[in-house]
Amino acid sequence: MILLRTAALGDIFTIILGLVSFSFAGLLPQRPLLPSPQSSAPLPLVVWHGLGDNYKAEGLRSIGDIAEKANPGTYTYFIRLDEDPSSDRTATFLGNVTEQISKVCNDLATHPILSKASAINALGFSQGGQFLRAYVERCNHPPVHTLVTFGSQHNGISEFQNCGENDWVCQSWDGYLKRNTWSHFVQSRLVPAQYYRDPEDLQGYLDNSNFLADINNERVDSGNATYKENLKKLKRFVMYMFSEDVTVVPKESAWFADYNKTSEEITWLKERRIYKEDWLGLKWLDEYNRLEYKIAEGKHMQLSEELLSDTFRQYFGVNPASNEKI
Repeated sequence: MILLRTAALGDIFTIILGLVSFSFAGLLPQRPLLPSPQSSAPLPLVVWHGLGDNYKAEGLRSIGDIAEKANPGTYTYFIRLDEDPSSDRTATFLGNVTEQISKVCNDLATHPILSKASAINALGFSQGGQFLRAYVERCNHPPVHTLVTFGSQHNGISEFQNCGENDWVCQSWDGYLKRNTWSHFVQSRLVPAQYYRDPEDLQGYLDNSNFLADINNERVDSGNATYKENLKKLKRFVMYMFSEDVTVVPKESAWFADYNKTSEEITWLKERRIYKEDWLGLKWLDEYNRLEYKIAEGKHMQLSEELLSDTFRQYFGVNPASNEKI
């Protein structure tokens, strides 16, 4: 069992207290061989980790080993927002997600190997999944062939993670966060708040969300056609939901489902306007059999090597330029 780190709200507040301000500022050993456009080697794999993790974490590094075993010759790149692992972890809690996405767009577009690839595959863990989707929508250079997400919050979270019973510092900050979720201060600095979506305050969300309302094209009057066109370029979009996920509320957000906190009713993607009116291109992908809903047994980010290996072989197997089926 591979356990990738997930963080509690208390971790956010611990970091906040240790910072003077909210200002944010070498690659891992990589396999240097990049497949030529006509080879049958797998495409490069780009991985974005989740909240509380960092790009050099032991659990994350093992992902590259599994990818290599499943598809020999895979070049794996771990996205980072800072070369210092501690600062990269801090950036999962604190920062402006819009600015973070822009940095990643530039990093990949100028990377000496990835920038020359005909396409890349992308793997997102937890919040890294919706961030990679934002990369596809906003820049997509180099273009993503297949996007796989595990336990991601594609339709946001309706609850922040709970504090410990006796964690008074966390609880005091929790109260501040909940009272000021839509403030510019919070929306431009606290990462989880930028994909918070309260179904009982949709207008507040639409008016103030710094990130999620934009990448989900929910502001219909000012929707971004480029987001839809870029997402439709995916050859496959695979969304895993963890069967026993209690970290992400609602867990069904991994499949773009909506959640009514009062009635606890789930509205599945195909029943929602975002699908029926195809604001984002999800209906188009589905109609062309490019959208897949998958279940990962277990709790949030509890991943077996077997599941990862099977996923890598099935979805990241060969370079599509070789005309071989994946």
